[in-house]
Amino acid sequence: GGLAIFRSGSAEDELSLLLKYAAQGLSHGHYDKLSFSLYDNGYEIIQDYGLARFVNIEQKNGGGYLKENTSWAKQTIAHNTVIRDEQSHFGGTYSVGSQHHSDGYFTHLKAPFQIASAKDQHAYPGNELHRTMVLIEDPVLPKPLVLDVFRVGEDTVAHQYDLPFYFKGQVISTNFKYDIPPQPYVLGSQNGYQHLWREASGQSTEGMAKLTWLQGGRFYTLTSLVQADDELTFTRLGANDPEFNLRRDAGLMIRKKGLNALFVSLIEPHGSYDPVGEMAVNAHSKIQSLKLLHHDTQYSVIEITWNNQLSWEVSISNMDNAPQQTHQLEVMGSTRQWRGPYQVTKKHTN
Repeated sequence: GGLAIFRSGSAEDELSLLLKYAAQGLSHGHYDKLSFSLYDNGYEIIQDYGLARFVNIEQKNGGGYLKENTSWAKQTIAHNTVIRDEQSHFGGTYSVGSQHHSDGYFTHLKAPFQIASAKDQHAYPGNELHRTMVLIEDPVLPKPLVLDVFRVGEDTVAHQYDLPFYFKGQVISTNFKYDIPPQPYVLGSQNGYQHLWREASGQSTEGMAKLTWLQGGRFYTLTSLVQADDELTFTRLGANDPEFNLRRDAGLMIRKKGLNALFVSLIEPHGSYDPVGEMAVNAHSKIQSLKLLHHDTQYSVIEITWNNQLSWEVSISNMDNAPQQTHQLEVMGSTRQWRGPYQVTKKHTN
């Protein structure tokens, strides 16, 4: 196993992305295969919860670990990765998880794009988990774009798949409608779900769901490809927590159902807000479209269009990562050909 660390920008204003495909981590291990964290300008943007404890604060269980470390922090739902049927990876069993690690599939960590891909074969028997993340840099972009492609390999029976994004900051807007119940209710009964309030839920009929939030004086937009029957749920941590041991963090969870699943999402940093001058600049997303041009067991091809000026096409070989292997694929009536397990191409749209 291992870690992929993407960095872009100066030390004062650096964007950093961490993709984890490591081993279980001894007794501190969390059930969080292929999870990620995102930092920008010194702030957590997409956060990983970490441990549940107040070190050397006597009032909190004598300063040691809290029971919520087991009931929440170690559970898979506490992290930004896929959960099947509300069950943690390896059934939440330490002895099983310690026998396995994820595997790096490929990496390329040099501008103008950085890309890393990893697989896990053991977290859910019957499903292969395969996550690819791309950091796209360009002189015209105010900040790099982060593409996330999470493929869940086909099983013989249908399942429910959840992918949460625990964003830090204040919700600004969405492009989809959602319903807010008269009062929040608990998302589930075990494996960490018992600690999450369902604050709102909805669906998107546009095929592309957007959430914009504000953190550290900068706007961020999460754009995700969704189908009409996918469920979008706003969650809030803190249910079944009578001693206020957990932070009240917010999240957006995407739920899909079927024999397999493909989650395609893009995180776009943009604009700024000056609280002194009370001025918002470029507060709206400039992603015109996020499209899945092709997807099957062998290949996935995604297109990103920004501000009607530039587009990027990301092609991934899902089964063959040989560096010198040549791939040829018909996509939307034209032929794509490349060497190696991936290709990222840029074109001007006008």
